[in-house]
Amino acid sequence: MHPIERLRYVARASSGDQRMLVRETASAIAGLDLDPAGLVVACRRIVERHPTAGALWWLCASLLAANDPFREAWGMADYVDDDPTPGQLMQLLPDDATVCVVGWPDLAGEAVMRRGDTTVLVIDANDEGSRLARRLQQADVQAETVPAAGMAAAVAACDLVLIEAVAGGPDAALCALGSHPIAAVAYCSEVPVWLVAGRGRRLPEPMWKAMGERLASAGQAWHHDVEVVPLALCSAVVGPAGLMPADAASMAAECAMAYELLRMSAM
Repeated sequence: MHPIERLRYVARASSGDQRMLVRETASAIAGLDLDPAGLVVACRRIVERHPTAGALWWLCASLLAANDPFREAWGMADYVDDDPTPGQLMQLLPDDATVCVVGWPDLAGEAVMRRGDTTVLVIDANDEGSRLARRLQQADVQAETVPAAGMAAAVAACDLVLIEAVAGGPDAALCALGSHPIAAVAYCSEVPVWLVAGRGRRLPEPMWKAMGERLASAGQAWHHDVEVVPLALCSAVVGPAGLMPADAASMAAECAMAYELLRMSAM
């Protein structure tokens, strides 16, 4: 596939594993011979098409800061692909625990599938929860789909709530719609809430704020697929380094600030 066509494929993709989006984008960028200005425009358009994909913002910011972005793009894709977060979470989960997740979280879903002894209650957010439950059942993992109305009951029946960041800043994270209320219910019920924040999800504060502003300008919040969850509702953060306190240090930015991404491209 020609690199331009690959970029168009990524632009058209409405969702999917962020690791896949990063690899496809990095592959397309690596195959292009753009001047610096052309790379800036390409990166702006990528994050405009995927305004809530933290890993793509991380990739584009890293490319713009790289000495040889076209050569280093592959290494960045490998870095995200080799994210140890699912393995860390798999080892940290208590034996025979009942956990509650929202929708289909890529990293947390992989961890509970690999763990095997976990019972998973899946809140059916964005019509993705039922698909994850079926996939887990096919892998011989005990899983049950829970309608959104049963969220409080699911929290009461679980040992741990896992919510996954698609992007994050110093005091909050962007997670699947339904993550904020389940985290709030768990907080009030004194059930631990672990925020799963994989590689490439933590952004510098100005980029994090720009992402929030673009999301706010895209219509009413209840029509979005994601929502902001305050870090104060979380008991801990699980990332590449393992289990960390839920504070600003654990959500420190993973890339340099790229002010070029804060401007919209001329379409």
